[in-house]
Amino acid sequence: MVGAVLSGRETGGADDAAVETIGLSRRFGDLDAVAGLDLRVERGQIFGFLGPNGAGKTTTIKMLCGLLEPTGGSARVAGCDIRRERDAIKRATGYMAQTFSLYPDLTSEENFRFFGGVYGIQGREADRRLAEVFSQLDIDEIRRTEAGALSGGWKQRLALACALVHSPRLLFLDEPTAGVDPSQRQRMWDFLYELCEGGTSLFVTTHYLDEAERCHSVGFMLGGRLIAQGPPAKLRERLRQRLVGAEVQRVVEATRALRGLPGVSDVTIHGHELRVLFEEPVDWEAAAERLHQVAEGAGAPLRRVYPLEPTLEDLFIGYARGHATAA
Repeated sequence: MVGAVLSGRETGGADDAAVETIGLSRRFGDLDAVAGLDLRVERGQIFGFLGPNGAGKTTTIKMLCGLLEPTGGSARVAGCDIRRERDAIKRATGYMAQTFSLYPDLTSEENFRFFGGVYGIQGREADRRLAEVFSQLDIDEIRRTEAGALSGGWKQRLALACALVHSPRLLFLDEPTAGVDPSQRQRMWDFLYELCEGGTSLFVTTHYLDEAERCHSVGFMLGGRLIAQGPPAKLRERLRQRLVGAEVQRVVEATRALRGLPGVSDVTIHGHELRVLFEEPVDWEAAAERLHQVAEGAGAPLRRVYPLEPTLEDLFIGYARGHATAA
């Protein structure tokens, strides 16, 4: 079980954060890739790091892993200072990159043993770790297959195995399920939960908002800045009573009409359903009457209007388009 996979891991104080940053920044020329990041990730949690491409997520992870020097601010990762204790951070953390970064001409086992050697794990200890991790991730059957010949799902699981070779206390996963089919994604997340329950903290970036819902806490990055952080349920509350659904056949015409209605922040299309976001909380029955009138006048009558429960995707789109309140 995962307890065996995680055996021998050092532990810090009970109150230590897995990650804590104060004003962390990184500048490239005139571009503030990350600006004044204040972030705290509790130990024993799965933290989801969200944001559009170019928001600063990967740059942040590289700084936290000691792979990129910050321009300003400070941070502690697994209790270690990112400027003065880089070697200690590398021993305490694992990193699974967004792009497949293993050696394609080596077998899965050879890749695992190579990365084990980097951390000084050799001989019988390497044999034990390989048996444990490959069994947990159910990848024994690809043990002698060259990494370059693997499908996307197998590659991701092998990359995760290599990131776990040294039993890290904190695991950074940059888009761990990108290009993986739904069944493989579910298996991956089942294993991540097992890791978390075994004591490993996880810092995960993802573009799948349904995956973000699985995290204990999430943070939204936009333009290099953290604009919101908290448990998914609490963040969704910011859109409570601001979201209304409308069923309609002529979705394009209805969308154009409803976007021009005063008080409406945005309208998004989901099949024959429109998700209408209001600037402020509304009485949905009164809102329904207004929506019916406007859509009817545009020649795209609504079949029905109903209240909706907000999702992280609604919140994400709202932040990206500037319609949600950041905090």
